[in-house]
Amino acid sequence: MSESSFQDDVLGELGPDRLTEIAGLLGTDAAGARETVATTVGAMTGDLQEKAGADDDDGNEVRQAFAEVSEPPLQGVATLGGGLLGGGLMAGVLAKVSKPVAAAVSKKTGIPAATVSRVIEMLIPVVLAVFAKRAAAGKGTAAGAPGAAPGAAPGTAPAGGGGLGDLLGQILDGGRK
Repeated sequence: MSESSFQDDVLGELGPDRLTEIAGLLGTDAAGARETVATTVGAMTGDLQEKAGADDDDGNEVRQAFAEVSEPPLQGVATLGGGLLGGGLMAGVLAKVSKPVAAAVSKKTGIPAATVSRVIEMLIPVVLAVFAKRAAAGKGTAAGAPGAAPGAAPGTAPAGGGGLGDLLGQILDGGRK
C-alpha cells in the first residue's frame, strides 16, 4: 500500500503530458502507460530498499544518496554548479539500478528491455523530484535524529535507531501518520 502511494506521487508528478509521451513510446494508452510506470517505480523502489539494507559498498552508496536527497537545497552562488546537487548521487544510483530494473520489468510485462530503459530515463528526474519533496515533508522528524551532528557529512548518521533508516522509510513510504 505504501509503495502505491509513492507510485501515485510519481504519476502525479509525471503529469498527463509526460504520461501521454510514455504511452506513445510503449505503443499503448494512458492506462497501459500508468500500469507500466507503476510496475517500474515499484521495481525501482524495491531494488533501492534492498540495496539500502545491504552491508556493502552498494548499500553505503544508496544510504548516502538518500542522506544527500534529504539535505536542504543549496542556495545562491553554491547552486551555480548545476542545480540538483543533492540529487546527483541519487541520480547515479537510479541509473545503476535501471538496467536490472528494466530487465525485471521486461520479463514481467513482455515490453522490450530497451523500451523500459527509455521509460526509466524519463522517470529518473521525476523520481528524484518525489524523493526531494518527501524528504522535505519529513524533515521535522528525520533531520534532528540523535547522532546526526549539524553540518555532518551526508551519510554519517547512524543507520540504526532512527536517523537514516527512518528517513528511508519516510521518503519511500510517504511518512508516518
